[in-house]
Amino acid sequence: MDLVIIAVAFISGFLMLRCHMPPLVGFLIAGFALHAAGYTSTPLIQTLADLGVTLLLFTIGLKLDVKSLLNKEIWLGATLHNIATTALFTLCLVGLKAIGISTFASLNLNDLALIAFALSFSSTVFAIKALQEKGEMNATYGTLAIGILIMQDIFAVIFLTIASGKVPGVEALLLFALPLARPILFRLLDRAGHGEVLVLYAVFLALVAGAGLFDAVGMKPDLGALILGMLMAGHTRASEMAKSLFNLKELFLVCFFLNIGLSEQPTVQGLFIAVILLLLLPLKGVLYYFIFSAFKFRVRTSLFATLTLFNYSEFGLIVGGIAYQMGIMPGSVLVAIAIAVSLSFVLAAPLNTFSHKIYAYASGKLHDPNPNKLHHNDQLISLGNARVVILGMGRIGTGAYDELSEDYPEAVLGIEAREDSVERHGNEGRKVILGDATDPDFWSRVTSSKQLELILLAMPNSQANTIAMEQINQLNFKGRVAAIARYADELEQLKSLGVDEAYNIYREAGSGFARHVKEHLHR
Repeated sequence: MDLVIIAVAFISGFLMLRCHMPPLVGFLIAGFALHAAGYTSTPLIQTLADLGVTLLLFTIGLKLDVKSLLNKEIWLGATLHNIATTALFTLCLVGLKAIGISTFASLNLNDLALIAFALSFSSTVFAIKALQEKGEMNATYGTLAIGILIMQDIFAVIFLTIASGKVPGVEALLLFALPLARPILFRLLDRAGHGEVLVLYAVFLALVAGAGLFDAVGMKPDLGALILGMLMAGHTRASEMAKSLFNLKELFLVCFFLNIGLSEQPTVQGLFIAVILLLLLPLKGVLYYFIFSAFKFRVRTSLFATLTLFNYSEFGLIVGGIAYQMGIMPGSVLVAIAIAVSLSFVLAAPLNTFSHKIYAYASGKLHDPNPNKLHHNDQLISLGNARVVILGMGRIGTGAYDELSEDYPEAVLGIEAREDSVERHGNEGRKVILGDATDPDFWSRVTSSKQLELILLAMPNSQANTIAMEQINQLNFKGRVAAIARYADELEQLKSLGVDEAYNIYREAGSGFARHVKEHLHR
């Protein structure tokens, strides 16, 4: 049975990929089709699905800046949205009960509020997948959406703890000592190498030290994986650890989306209620947009974050399952929520795929806040009188800056993604601003680029230079672009994107080394 499920999932995901749709839509469709054919979820599929979600939350933690959760737009924005959506959806469900929808006839106000609460959440799994596929995890709207989702996860943990009646034991207080273990965990990561031991250490942290430990003391396992990831986020190799888990996590998440379709048998009544619930989804999206706009984010940021969160969450199924076991939710409502969650994924996938086209259409009708009042993370960026911009102020970028400053006095500008590096260059007299050249948000906020004559892509990661060049092409930049790369195929890729001159740092470093030897030893 597992082999048939895997085969159908591959075919369906492949077809969606060829149709320029996210593969996860294909996995959902595969799950429904298999269920209709008489297949059900298996223990293996369920286990792998759970592992996928746990590893996903661990990798989120590895990239999370804990301080960002303290930002008002995150904790207050998530709280306002949760309260407003629950209240609005409860009123809508009361209205459906009043007009005689039989499914809700036997439910009291508290039961309806519980359903509304379950529907107020957005899917962490879907949102992260959508952001990763677009390469915009670090975009302003991406970090905003992730912060909201983390807060929702915290709300979920509180609810599940109260609803289950399972109060964490006194031993749960020991979890506060976890930061004391950080030096040891960091030292182990330093010695874990770059191969399979690194992957195994990441799995150990997520599943044993995180999920397993939290489960043992009566806390939500997934929260443990998230917190262990956050604990390791300060290490210089945290990003490498996250990348080492990427393929494993992606494979397990296929099972997660399959499992949604395989777990419930759609019924006509359930489909009818699910469609009604789907009609409520725009209300949820509008609330997201207005809350983000109230914090003075640009239209682009507010709209993209809204589209990322424009879905129902698998958490709704968890809440529904608990309510069903407690006898306060009919099975028909549980089935309806399952279908609504799945359909919201199917609806949200193309919206995220074509988000840039949606923004292009909406930007003519919606207007940004006053530039002087924009959120500090969404401020417009002026390049001033710069004629040369250097993206990446490492050793190569710094050398290029100093050399070109002689030919372009006071007209060279460096852009660097690390705050400490920006501060250091400033102290050394260089004009460097903070920015991530691979972030589409960065280029969308640039207000003056017509005076530019030359852009240097000096980031050590060739993929980063490639992404930055793709963003530059969208600006219709008329000047010249030069870039560095490590290998011949990377040079060819950069030139195919329009780079005027590409520099092989390995080959040229060898040539420079040889010239140095000849000059100093062959006398």
